[in-house]
Amino acid sequence: MTVYVDADACPVTRIVEESAKRHGLPVVLLCDTSHVLNSDYSTIRVIGEGADAVDLALMNLCQRGDIVVTQDYGVAAMALGRKAWAIHQSGMWYTDENIDRLLMERHLAAKARRSGKHHLKGQRKRTREDDLLFEESFEKLLQAAGA
Repeated sequence: MTVYVDADACPVTRIVEESAKRHGLPVVLLCDTSHVLNSDYSTIRVIGEGADAVDLALMNLCQRGDIVVTQDYGVAAMALGRKAWAIHQSGMWYTDENIDRLLMERHLAAKARRSGKHHLKGQRKRTREDDLLFEESFEKLLQAAGA
């Protein structure tokens, strides 16, 4: 079992590394060439530029039983299709039961943005409480995955 992190601007990378290290799990951080990552624990894979280059590289590496950390619903859907576990940086687990709804919500939000008629708010500033919620949820996921 390997933990793969869609690490472009991922705010929970260090939490993932600390938890995975406690469980003896390898972590691979994937990012594009416009990001610079450093880690004493994880393997860092810098992927060439391109709209979906990191996503495609992650899916080429991901296998059944692995864990994927991503905020991208499309990546999560592909991970679930490979029978991997997937978790959002908020701590929400992606599942076969919620992924279709999430993808539809993403589609509708993109459609609203393109229309120019709706002004959607961006994400709020991340708090320490958000980090604690993610850490708790990630630990539960690791246990559920058999780590």
